[in-house]
Amino acid sequence: MGMKKIALLLSLVLMLESARAQVSHQLFDEILKTYVNENGWVDYKKLKANRSQLTEYLNVLKNHHPEETWSRNEKLAYWINAYNAFTLELIVEKYPVESIKDIGSWLQIPFVNTPWDIKFIEISDEKYDLNNIEHDILRDELNEPRIHFAIVCASYSCPKLSRDAFVPEKIQEQLDVAAVSFLNDPKRNQMDKQNPKVSKIFSWFGGDFKKETSLIGYLNKYSNVKISEGADVDFLDYDWRLNDQATLD
Repeated sequence: MGMKKIALLLSLVLMLESARAQVSHQLFDEILKTYVNENGWVDYKKLKANRSQLTEYLNVLKNHHPEETWSRNEKLAYWINAYNAFTLELIVEKYPVESIKDIGSWLQIPFVNTPWDIKFIEISDEKYDLNNIEHDILRDELNEPRIHFAIVCASYSCPKLSRDAFVPEKIQEQLDVAAVSFLNDPKRNQMDKQNPKVSKIFSWFGGDFKKETSLIGYLNKYSNVKISEGADVDFLDYDWRLNDQATLD
């Protein structure tokens, strides 16, 4: 191949790479560090009064739908941040509320009119609800069990909302950190060798964690307390109180 053809090919590759719309999550990182404390609780009152940054970040997401050319890490960072940012938007829009479950119809039918079924998310002319992001994309398409420790449904029993936005270059490490943090948080799980009491998340999405090992095997990957094989695993009731600094701090 001649030098001119090589130069043309390299130029084309660079053009295609630059055309791939990279999304910066720096703005969301600033939002999280401003309105989320070390416990993962959100200052919704202040966030509602200062929505311009959140609106700006959501507009970035809305105008940059992930492309097939994006890496898996880029897609994971985008969709996890999108889930968390749009959940903040959903709460802020209706705040004050005592629980995310108070949003929507008073008669909530699963997969019909729960807060997670409201199609309020528009990204590049495609409409989504939070369930689409969680189940269709993060669980099904990207097949990543650790997202259950990273996406936050604005409730006490959810994982702590991280004060760091997820970014492609660090997301595998971030997901491991989120898993360790969640499993060893006594507010969410009570680890014991013989009778651990764990989050209902491990019951609702048990299949996600048992694709390559048993549930106990999966828990032992991240738990500081190693659970005995054959231990009796119980599931804790889920606390749907809003993860609101005003009521929890």
